[in-house]
Amino acid sequence: MSRQSTYLQPDGVGAPLGPYSHLSRAGDLVFVAGQVGLDASGKLAGSDLAAQARQVFANIRTIVKSQGGDLRSVLKFTTYLVGVENIERFYAVRAEVFPELYPEGEYPPNTLLVVNRLVRPEFLVEIEAVVHLGDSSAA
Repeated sequence: MSRQSTYLQPDGVGAPLGPYSHLSRAGDLVFVAGQVGLDASGKLAGSDLAAQARQVFANIRTIVKSQGGDLRSVLKFTTYLVGVENIERFYAVRAEVFPELYPEGEYPPNTLLVVNRLVRPEFLVEIEAVVHLGDSSAA
């Protein structure tokens, strides 16, 4: 049986933090690995949740664009947020950036999980995405 998925490290995002790929693609489906607030050079975007969340969404956008899609191609986000005290701040950041990312006002589903910490203690948010690049994507 031949493998029908491709694993990629697109340009414009930092190197993965371990032995994994930023995305896997099988036909029109793309699975984006959890993204943290690191920029393309591997530098943390900031020590605050807002800066990290903005960078996370920028990373996801870059990865999806590398496959010919845009954020409207996202079927679902899963968000990992450190600490219940950050929930309202995350909602505020999302309310700030989503109108730019989704000007039509149609947002993909999101599951929000509150965790004790992420792979590094300085990371406050991590978001993964499932993307469909069929006829609804606009490159």
